[in-house]
Amino acid sequence: MTDLAYLAAVRESYDRVAADYAEQVKTPAQLDPLSRAMLVAFAETVRTADVGALADLGCGPGRVTAHLAGLGVSAFGIDLSPAMVELARRAHPGLRFTVGSMTELPLDDDELGGILAYYSVHHTPPELLPVVFAEFRRTLAPGGRLMIAGYVGSGERLRPTQAYGGHPVSFESYLLPPDRVAELLERAGLVVTARLVQEPGEGAKRTVATFLARKPERS
Repeated sequence: MTDLAYLAAVRESYDRVAADYAEQVKTPAQLDPLSRAMLVAFAETVRTADVGALADLGCGPGRVTAHLAGLGVSAFGIDLSPAMVELARRAHPGLRFTVGSMTELPLDDDELGGILAYYSVHHTPPELLPVVFAEFRRTLAPGGRLMIAGYVGSGERLRPTQAYGGHPVSFESYLLPPDRVAELLERAGLVVTARLVQEPGEGAKRTVATFLARKPERS
């Protein structure tokens, strides 16, 4: 899975834009009130479940990982881009950051108490989302929690040629309907417990959806 063409495109593109991305993307403190509240609520559910550490998948420069750690969660980050991981390590030397892919996580079965995928699954082709969501289920401990947040739409496929300071990029983005994302999570064996859809406005150009889910306890 790690040799898929789309993974190479994402890795190379984010290596190229990493420095400008870190300068331009909002910090957790700059997010809108609902987005900040969802992160706080998610951190509380992971702390309450108390079944393992939290992995921030697609962690970028590590700001959200550090924010979660500041909320009392044992958090670490994984990103496909070595340049992003290097930025995160330099900015947050007290936290752990690792290079890895959501399609094949370098983690044991039932290891995690939580997974955050914050604006990081939209580059995955829809036909491969079941692979990613199956990895989420595999690595979550029974009772572990998941939060996914990102842009949604009606099935648009975006192919930007430049991003974050005008650097050339070759990744694509897929904006699925919220119901489709929830359906794929349920099919992967995860229980969707809440969803929040935020319409464009207050600086957001596109519709954003946040999903909370959990891995069922063992019967």
